[in-house]
Amino acid sequence: MAFLTGVAVTAFGKHAGRGPVDLMEEAGLAALADAGLPREAVDGLIAGYATTFPHLMMGTVMAERLAIRPRHAHEARAGGATGAVAIVLASHLIKAGACRNVLVLAGENRLTGQSRDDAMRTLAGVGHPDHEVPLGASIPAYYALLAARYLHETGASAADLAELAVLMRRHAAGHPGAQLRTPVSVEDVLASKPIARPLKFLDCCPISDGAAAVVVSAEPSGRAAIRIAGTGEAHTHQHISEMPDDLGLGAKIAAASAFAAAGRSPADMRLIGLYDSFTATLAIFIEALGFAAPGQAGRAAREGRFARDGALPLNLHGGLLSYGHSGVAGFLAHVVEVVRQMRGEAGGRQVKDAPLAYCHADGGVLSSHAGFVLERVA
Repeated sequence: MAFLTGVAVTAFGKHAGRGPVDLMEEAGLAALADAGLPREAVDGLIAGYATTFPHLMMGTVMAERLAIRPRHAHEARAGGATGAVAIVLASHLIKAGACRNVLVLAGENRLTGQSRDDAMRTLAGVGHPDHEVPLGASIPAYYALLAARYLHETGASAADLAELAVLMRRHAAGHPGAQLRTPVSVEDVLASKPIARPLKFLDCCPISDGAAAVVVSAEPSGRAAIRIAGTGEAHTHQHISEMPDDLGLGAKIAAASAFAAAGRSPADMRLIGLYDSFTATLAIFIEALGFAAPGQAGRAAREGRFARDGALPLNLHGGLLSYGHSGVAGFLAHVVEVVRQMRGEAGGRQVKDAPLAYCHADGGVLSSHAGFVLERVA
């Protein structure tokens, strides 16, 4: 079995003068302290990539910075799904007996370490080099196409998507580390400037500095044991021109594997942490994963289903849309919040009880997916 024994996340926003290695070191050491493990106990390390520090060997860069000599160390790359893929890989290493304690860490000064234009240009590189990138498309433009198709196929409205942005901001207001904490309304979202129609400014996540880390271990720590009960992945395409007809196909495949391995179903979950680069991303995942009917994600949010006191609390730290998005660490922040909630350590954000949770992320344009079921066993 594999357990999440340590978690840590920095505040997201501006960390002027601090690079990815500095931020990752802070989060990594804090996660080890949370797990109650000395550095020498780490025999596996998986580091996320950083667009502001494109080193070929980030795994050994971080092992050197942390003064550890793991048996396994490398850099993972799967776009926004990298953190989830790394946790899945870490659980495989644990179950195979290759490692006992794997440190998964990521961080980036994406806000202060490069211009916004550079960030957009780098991310747009997920498009086809001949048929998409030369046309000037950006990540928001790609996701705008998905959003338009989602709205057309489901009958949902832009106001329904806005409900998700409002919810994430409401949750972020309760977390001191969140980048965006000022409340917004549906009207505010709809009135914000167009980025790529139908997506408005407040439908999009911000660019952030920050870091996060988790420790995956063969044995639970002294606190509540959070077991990785089941994992799944799906890699359906790379370029939007090759996307399956079903926008949620990759999410469905990955989640089905995770739920089957855990012997659970979506109806068993009491907490969810879902990747939310755009409101449309979140709506597609909520519905594809069986947490709301098609076209009903926004309505469910409006009715309180995903609130802290709702039936299925979602992204209680504010998600990418409001806590912030610092690259690979963006999704790891979701995992940190879920684990803290499952342990009962979330303070004023704490839900009543969350023995089972599901986490999911995608990379590219709904290209790579990874998800896992977490179970509190003690």
